Amino acid sequence: MTGRTCADRVTSNYLHVLVSVSMSRGQKQGRPGAFPAAAAVFRARGGTLRTMEAVRRGVHPRTLYSMRDAGVLEQLGRGLFRLAALPPLGYPDLVAVALRVPDAVLCLVSALSVHEITTQIPHEIHLALRRGAEPPRMEHPPVRVYWFTGDAFTEGIEKRRFDGVDVRVYGAAKSVADCFKYRNKLGLDVALEALRLHLRQKRGRPDELLRFARVCRVEKVMRPYIEALL
Repeated sequence: MTGRTCADRVTSNYLHVLVSVSMSRGQKQGRPGAFPAAAAVFRARGGTLRTMEAVRRGVHPRTLYSMRDAGVLEQLGRGLFRLAALPPLGYPDLVAVALRVPDAVLCLVSALSVHEITTQIPHEIHLALRRGAEPPRMEHPPVRVYWFTGDAFTEGIEKRRFDGVDVRVYGAAKSVADCFKYRNKLGLDVALEALRLHLRQKRGRPDELLRFARVCRVEKVMRPYIEALL
């Protein structure tokens, strides 16, 4: 049995136990009478929950799907639901990724876009995961995973709040250094544009850029460009 198969079986068994407990708590799960209590669970968590988290908090899966079919919930993706009465999401893709892959960090072009230091329009969400982590299984939004290790993964992480959900994203200086590290995949022009726009901002500090350049092992590459733009 592979590690992934074993993990899937454990997750499946855990969800089965949660469902069984939830069934024992009420006889009319899935009926409209169960909707108000379930909606209160959603509101207490910002309006959006994953299936497993909702079940863990006492909401039966049958109730989730009945609420979806009744228009009380909208399904943002596989195993992810949100109260339909809430205002439309401004950043549905970021919210979906943050809730479905909580250990991931927005990186590269997606992070540059958050910090407004790129003119690139990302067609997929760039995510950093620690090497060896479980890869995300998402149909939407499209994601591209980059495997980071050591300080290159842990350094420079910030939290930004989008639509009431905390999203992990690398800071601007770290993101610029990451783009230089992955310049052969993204293009050197993407990295240079991000560096130029970041330095134009008052918060763009050369010493911070060089610190993250060392973390990403691209100091020799970045330093001449930084000095030329000062």
